[in-house]
Amino acid sequence: MTRENDTQCDLMLFGALGDLAQRKLFPALYQLQRAGLLARNSRILALARKKLDTQSLRQQLRDKLSATIPGHELEEAVLAEFLAKIEYLPLDMEQPADYEAAARWRDENPVPLVVYMATPPSLYGTIAANLRTANCTGPSTRVVVEKPIGHDFASSQTINDQLAEVFDESQLFRIDHYLGKETVQNLIALRFANNLFATQWNQNQISHVEITVAESVGIEGRWGYFDKAGQLRDMVQNHLLQLLCLIAMDPPSDLSADSIRDEKVKVLKALRPIMPDMMETHLVRGQYTAGSSDGRSVPGYLDEEGADRSSHTETFVAIKAEISNWRWAGVPFYIRTGKRLPEKLSQIIIHFKPAPHYIFDPDQKHLANNKLIIRLQPDEGMSLQILTKDQGLEKGMRLREGPLELSFSEAFSTGRIPDAYERLLWEVMKGKQYLFVRRDEVEFAWRWVDQVIKAWEAHSGPPKRYAAGTWGPVASIAMITRDGRSWYEDA
Repeated sequence: MTRENDTQCDLMLFGALGDLAQRKLFPALYQLQRAGLLARNSRILALARKKLDTQSLRQQLRDKLSATIPGHELEEAVLAEFLAKIEYLPLDMEQPADYEAAARWRDENPVPLVVYMATPPSLYGTIAANLRTANCTGPSTRVVVEKPIGHDFASSQTINDQLAEVFDESQLFRIDHYLGKETVQNLIALRFANNLFATQWNQNQISHVEITVAESVGIEGRWGYFDKAGQLRDMVQNHLLQLLCLIAMDPPSDLSADSIRDEKVKVLKALRPIMPDMMETHLVRGQYTAGSSDGRSVPGYLDEEGADRSSHTETFVAIKAEISNWRWAGVPFYIRTGKRLPEKLSQIIIHFKPAPHYIFDPDQKHLANNKLIIRLQPDEGMSLQILTKDQGLEKGMRLREGPLELSFSEAFSTGRIPDAYERLLWEVMKGKQYLFVRRDEVEFAWRWVDQVIKAWEAHSGPPKRYAAGTWGPVASIAMITRDGRSWYEDA
């Protein structure tokens, strides 16, 4: 049943013909319609530069949704009702006069207005200013912008300042789609609703943490964009630091947006800087060469279409991060992300310390660490690796490692796990900010990343090579092995 009071709104979607809107946003909005979560009278105005009419856009969306949404989820009546909500308006986002038509569409409708800027961040300030000039903004306006915001601390400040000239911080919803994933949401419940874990979540019980976000794909035709950003700016600042904050933050006083975000900011402030003399032990940059992926040969980064063969941009990063506070003193967080790795995988592994006195077979002592494995993709769920006695009279007290497993798709009767963008759009419509990133979070993350980049530019050589289809440079294995540990898949 539609929840009119919660979600009644108008939605302006800038960049409606772009990859993000076509691949993620419109399918997510369709699924909200299918779930009965889009209010009956909600309207969607799609805006882009291309000269197109509403019927042409609706047909384009029908074809796209029919091709991307599983057949059993595509319902003709729902699709027709959803497409009827959408109108299209050609618009040059840098021309203030073009916004007059958007203002006429809005026509002082009293319901909240959601503005989604699925555009390059360099346009955020321009769109905001032009909306204000056209009298399209007000206290009930909510603005959604995609991260990463800027390419360093200074540029993020500029963009945020431009947005702040038009909108209050309470109106800004900075999206990090990882925060909308079901498993990431469950981190808060796991940590703070279960005393079993809450009392173990510190340097007394945890030896180290791994965070891996691996992509099996390469650049996918985005070489020009990616080469200006690199994996540190594109993934570490954007996604991995958010995951680190959720793992490491102290308990919030409640579930309000600012309580949760206050605790995340404390973690970012406590991140130990990676100084020049730590480059060899705390940081590995890599760049993939030719290899194989999914059984086929693929080119190296410098051989991709449009590549600059002298580029030193990293496609892989591994970092040993340390948090200087009472909870995490002495606990390293090994984070890594890369392209052209063996599989698409996002997971967090919490390694607990072994029992203080080991009484079983000495040959099995390496098994004595319990591990909590939190899978974000492809199969969302959690697994607690524990030790039990192996079965059989002849086995004595031999140990074996096995999981206590929770697969969300199998354990819950909902049938499908909502996409992250479905959850995030739903929260915007309700005006709830707890899944979104506050300005100071963005800026503290950039400050930490900026000093890492500055250190490696001054004291580090070109990125180390790794063959496509492998787990990154050998140096990333050496970084963790040096501490007497190994990455999970190598254990």
